[in-house]
Amino acid sequence: MPITVSRSALMLSLLLGVGQAHALETPSPKALATQLGIPHPAVIAHRGASFDAPESTAPAYKLARDLGADYLELDLQRSKDGVLFVLHDDSLLRTTDVATKFPERKDRTANEFTMAELKTLDAGSWFNAAYPERARPSFAGQKILTLDEVIDIAEGNPKQKPGLYIETKEPKLFPGIERDLKDKLQDRGWLSPSGSKLAKRALGVGQGKGKVVLQTFEKSSLELLHKEMPKVPKILLLWVGEGNIEPRSKVTFAESGETDKAAYYAKQEPKDKAEFEQWVRYAKAHGAIGTGPSAALTHGGSQSYSDLVKPWMNQYTHDQGLLIHVYTVDEPVDFTKVLDAGVDGIFTNRASELLKYFKRPVTGSVAQLLEKHGY
Repeated sequence: MPITVSRSALMLSLLLGVGQAHALETPSPKALATQLGIPHPAVIAHRGASFDAPESTAPAYKLARDLGADYLELDLQRSKDGVLFVLHDDSLLRTTDVATKFPERKDRTANEFTMAELKTLDAGSWFNAAYPERARPSFAGQKILTLDEVIDIAEGNPKQKPGLYIETKEPKLFPGIERDLKDKLQDRGWLSPSGSKLAKRALGVGQGKGKVVLQTFEKSSLELLHKEMPKVPKILLLWVGEGNIEPRSKVTFAESGETDKAAYYAKQEPKDKAEFEQWVRYAKAHGAIGTGPSAALTHGGSQSYSDLVKPWMNQYTHDQGLLIHVYTVDEPVDFTKVLDAGVDGIFTNRASELLKYFKRPVTGSVAQLLEKHGY
């Protein structure tokens, strides 16, 4: 009997030792974020403060910056003449007056226009029409921004220095965009080490080690981003659907009978546990420091997708030593839900609401800050 006990004790001590070693190897999410210079939890202003101003325009980014968001999030494209600019859709129809300015070319992708042509478009009036309760006359005529202009905004307030959270959007449309992005960030001093003058000039995420985070849905672009900028934190975005996590159901939206795409997507689930896990492992193996999964929102809506932040999913991701930045969450009920599930940062259109939720000080109301800039 004593021999059995001692063997059991030996086995237990070996198991505990293995567990402790694993715990030492895998830092806590907060410790990992601190090592990387990424705030925890991170407030990521999705296309700027895009609930309160037209997405991806100057008022949206200036407002997000001045509110105190940690990152200005943006989607990167390249114009016909090689200029990096910021726009979510590859089509210009939803957020500009391209149908009026270039009726014969209205259905062409944004990268088929020169930057000078893109600058003639009104990228703000659509917002006033879509959201009359938040409309402002000054939003009419807002312009599509170049990456340089967004960097200028990020650097433009001495008291608030947000970082940049940059997505390579539809990167297969833009061969070499990963190299172009590296060259631009290098030219502007945003790839400089954290001990540089840029880093010491003022306090803020945009002056520290985690000043830039790169993101993509595309595996090939993740690999290219890692090749070009191995030391810059990268996120592999996740959703359930074609080109990403394989769904359990093969029924398409058209076949589903659903009238609401959001309702359809919210019901999608990964094919199985192994399918989700292999995407997380791929992210880690190819240089990502985290994943950017979708969430199913309490009240549905166009931003509600498959729930990829279930506690077991987050636990698995954390066990791989990765962070989790969830998209796109705007309401306190969902802030609580995703944080309780274990996420480390939130993409939000409502930076003001998320900062308030975290009880972080803001320098003024949305209206005051917009008016300060003449909007």
